[in-house]
Amino acid sequence: MIDMKGVHKTYANGVTALNGVDVHIDSGEFVYLVGPSGAGKSTFVKMIFRGEKPSTGIVKVDNKDLSTYKERHIPKVRRKIGVVYQDFKLLPKLTIYENVAFALEVIEESPKIIRDRVMEVLDLVGIKDKARSFPDELSGGEQQRVAIARAIANNPKVVIADEPTGNLDPETSWGIMKVLEDINQKGTTIIMATHSKEIVNTIKRRVIAIENGRIVRDEAGGEYGYEV
Repeated sequence: MIDMKGVHKTYANGVTALNGVDVHIDSGEFVYLVGPSGAGKSTFVKMIFRGEKPSTGIVKVDNKDLSTYKERHIPKVRRKIGVVYQDFKLLPKLTIYENVAFALEVIEESPKIIRDRVMEVLDLVGIKDKARSFPDELSGGEQQRVAIARAIANNPKVVIADEPTGNLDPETSWGIMKVLEDINQKGTTIIMATHSKEIVNTIKRRVIAIENGRIVRDEAGGEYGYEV
């Protein structure tokens, strides 16, 4: 599903974020991405949806080399990838229904498909009853559920969750993890960048650890391995 080979990324200011990354992630895996702040995690996940391009090396998603796509084709590539951010990034003047529907409107789905799919994913994440509410009327955990619903609305093959529990209390965080696990069990690949030692050490999955732009550990059922 995802392959990186010899990936280096050096920014214009001279900072090297990734330094010789080689990794393969199979379809349907659930992978934690861990490491200290500034280790290269954000750059790693941005590579997957072409938010950044490698200075050298190859990034493939679904067996397609992302460097071969012209800029105008990148939105189509991103339809296969859902992204969940720590700060939700919901549109405040749209209802919950409209926020999720927007992800389908931009790819020109029919009104009926949009109507059915939006309610389906809101039900999946447990907030179907909030469809007519606005983001500021929801708790942080509920807003994150909306963000997840939006990310999976177009049935992506991969969901990237960048610190999805970072701004949430522990109880709410476990609820979000249950949602991500349910999505993964339906066959979607999950890549989750996190600083949560408790989550990583409790819900055992593959752990990829990055330090100074290099993968220093890659193990199934691994520990978090850093002080928090």
